[in-house]
Amino acid sequence: MGVRILLGENPKWEVCGEATDGEQALREFIKLVPDVVILDLSMPVLNGFEVAQEIRRIAPSTKIVLFSIHEVPATAQYIGIDAFVAKSSGVEVLAATLERLLQRRTTP
Repeated sequence: MGVRILLGENPKWEVCGEATDGEQALREFIKLVPDVVILDLSMPVLNGFEVAQEIRRIAPSTKIVLFSIHEVPATAQYIGIDAFVAKSSGVEVLAATLERLLQRRTTP
């Protein structure tokens, strides 16, 4: 909820969806086609890696950020994860990471 509030307060961003599990995250992604997806590793039904792999297959240009309490193995880069932010870093670091990824997307 804190993440949604922080992101929703930034006029440059629109939070277009939320999901309670990985399967719902994929359905929302297909329906909404966002520029960036923020995933946790520990989601019911499908975990963050599984969702990321499917998103990367469906829409290779979508930016994927893992925001998790867990350490992310180096193999995450092979799946196509664009960034990892530890939840202990706080939502400010997440916001800065999103800003960086979105600038990279629009910069030639």
